[in-house]
Amino acid sequence: MGEKWVLMKTAQTPTNIAVIKYWGKRDETLILPVNDSISVTLDPAHLCTTTTVAVSPAFQQDRMWLNGKEISLSGGRYQNCLREIRKRAREVENKEKGIKIEKEDWEKLHLHIASYNNFPTAAGLASSAAGFACLVFALAKLMNVEEDESQLSAIARQGSGSACRSLFGGFVKWIMGKEEDGSDSLAVQLVDEKHWDDLFIIIAVVSSRQKETSSTSGMRESVETSLLLQHRAKEVVPKRTLQMEEAIKNRDFASFAKLTCADSNQFHAVCLDTSPPIFYMNDTSHRIISHVEKWNRSEGSPQVAYTFDAGPNAVLIARDRKAAAQLLKRLLFSFPPNSDADLDSYIIGDKTILKEAGVEGMKDVEALTPPPENGAAQKYPGDVNYFICTRPGKGPILLSNENLALLDPETGLPK
Repeated sequence: MGEKWVLMKTAQTPTNIAVIKYWGKRDETLILPVNDSISVTLDPAHLCTTTTVAVSPAFQQDRMWLNGKEISLSGGRYQNCLREIRKRAREVENKEKGIKIEKEDWEKLHLHIASYNNFPTAAGLASSAAGFACLVFALAKLMNVEEDESQLSAIARQGSGSACRSLFGGFVKWIMGKEEDGSDSLAVQLVDEKHWDDLFIIIAVVSSRQKETSSTSGMRESVETSLLLQHRAKEVVPKRTLQMEEAIKNRDFASFAKLTCADSNQFHAVCLDTSPPIFYMNDTSHRIISHVEKWNRSEGSPQVAYTFDAGPNAVLIARDRKAAAQLLKRLLFSFPPNSDADLDSYIIGDKTILKEAGVEGMKDVEALTPPPENGAAQKYPGDVNYFICTRPGKGPILLSNENLALLDPETGLPK
């Protein structure tokens, strides 16, 4: 084998938001959960991770760059994913470049990995879920691994629990599994992204002033101290998961919204029931809940479901575009941008919804009237950083266009 060649693959993977929450592990090392969870995959056009993986006999060690900055791969979670994927590597032949890698060569060859999130990593939008799913998916393609997405999800799970759900589009269930080795703790697709394509999603990225408790330590503390968590895992989630699967299958928005909101609220109740208590939501989060609850009640049937992960950002799932346009008007009235902000950077993602809401510029935002259900409506400018408009989306894909690769095809170093 010539020593100069570099072989690369580039993949793009979406992030996901749980509607039945994962909170609590029964095994910290293998990342095995105390309950099943269900999530919706978000459109990768608006939120995704792109990862390029490369192999070359010229590489001296495994290296990784995240958003342009080199990071260490020595952490257990990276090591677990790399070990598990290398174990499953098969022979790879690239006739065009005259490269042949035998199965046993993979143990000796080093990898370069570059990963980029098209959304702020610190915004609390499950960047680690998309990141580990993308890493595992890209490496599986590079190493000619024959395992299917569900089997790969059990490897991604060992990087970040919720990563296993990012290997599919649409609605996805992470089955907690029973085996001690975690072999049956994996993700399956319930329905694809076309099944319920009326849904529209608006994420309010809320200025969080301080760093919250990390999910890893938060979960550990909840498992050790919250009696509510035990009750939730044993009694509540098994029934709720079945009802949620049914609601998704039948596109029954009223049931879907009721279950989604209730499960989000119970997850945050578990956080409060933890000792010491964990506060992930802030005043803005609470105001958004109150606005949605009032509007849903005034309409007589739910228009919007809300769900919050381990942070203050609101993920709002509207029953259709019409409801989403109404929701956006309400949000812009109560949470307008600071006076110096421009609408273009305040609403990102699928901006076509602005036209349907009749909002073309800041003048239209200023002219919005208070929603009828919210009598003494106050305004809170600057309390939301920005809004992301999106929808349910597809699972991971391979990008064949070399220009989209993050590593240089000659050197295997970041472009």
